[in-house]
Amino acid sequence: MDENFINREILHVDMDAFYASVESLDRPELSGKPVIVGGRTSRGVVSAASYEARSCGVHSAMPLFQAKLLCPDGIFLPARMKRYKEISRKIMNILMRYSPLVEQASVDEAYLDVSGTTNLLGPPEKVAMNIKRDIKNEIGLTCSVGVAPNKFLAKIASDLEKPDGLTIIPRADMSTFMGKLSIKKIPGVGPKTLRELQNFGIKTGLDLLNFSEKFWIDRFGKGGKDLSLRAKGIDNSPVIPHLAPKSFSAEETFAEDITRVDQLQKYLLAHAERVGTDLRVHGYFGRTVHIKIKFADFKTITRSRTIAEPTATTISIFKLASGLLDELETNRKIRLIGLGVSNLTKGVKQLSLLKNDISEKQQKIDRVVDAIRRQFGNEVIRRGQLI
Repeated sequence: MDENFINREILHVDMDAFYASVESLDRPELSGKPVIVGGRTSRGVVSAASYEARSCGVHSAMPLFQAKLLCPDGIFLPARMKRYKEISRKIMNILMRYSPLVEQASVDEAYLDVSGTTNLLGPPEKVAMNIKRDIKNEIGLTCSVGVAPNKFLAKIASDLEKPDGLTIIPRADMSTFMGKLSIKKIPGVGPKTLRELQNFGIKTGLDLLNFSEKFWIDRFGKGGKDLSLRAKGIDNSPVIPHLAPKSFSAEETFAEDITRVDQLQKYLLAHAERVGTDLRVHGYFGRTVHIKIKFADFKTITRSRTIAEPTATTISIFKLASGLLDELETNRKIRLIGLGVSNLTKGVKQLSLLKNDISEKQQKIDRVVDAIRRQFGNEVIRRGQLI
């Protein structure tokens, strides 16, 4: 075994078809049916598909119009992120019973480091089975779990026996496992890298090791070093609990292409409201506002602006985004517009950006609106511009 290898006991917990499974949980009559969660129009993309829908060829990130062609009997539902996040919090609370080292990778997956807990909790495979049992009994959903000596292998393992699977890769079996593993399953190998690897006749991890680490570094830089290490099954990245978000964002694919600036501004305001609310709920402020525009020909451009003082105020975010939009030539048909805030800080007092514009009064209004929506729902109070 490579002397650089750090031996840990890592679990990767991955919920099965999470969004679609939550929909079936809330509406039992959908169980066993081809459920497809995505945008509100045929121009959106699939966010999740039940295994019945997947058997028709539907998969995430597929355009909804294509999913409807493949699965005409599919049940198409809009995403309910608030509900998915609510269930996600319950799942993470279950995981934290078994280890303080829980790293949430997304709304439906997480890593656990259970190294050294055998005397207290039993071997890692027992912990995995107990987690699967608790999630099923307490929430009503299934998950797939991978157990391995590091995060990289645990993630691969969790995907091998879906749904409701449990796959264990012992340290002693790593070399054999990686030697047979298709390079398509190695995290970080995207379509472009895959094509280049195939040009060298590489199909498995063992094929990768026929070339030196220097060979891959010369071709892919740091990515080449990571690729070489992963071919050996090496990944020393630790499980980092409570990983802070890097940004908050929102976007919308239109039912029909838009050219009018006033319509685009309305969408930006709606996005600013959603992003601003998310920032305030989680206690963050941001210094960089960016917008994304996708034209009818699918060409995408982004623009950003960084300010001196961090903000979480809806109107300040909107004005910055609106200014970025004004600087663009938008006389072409536009398919999508998005807004995001990054360069985040936490626990920083928000200061005024424009002395006569963004004031403490506006911040108080945001806090009052947030409180009303938490108690009575998002639709109970809306901005006049968005009606």
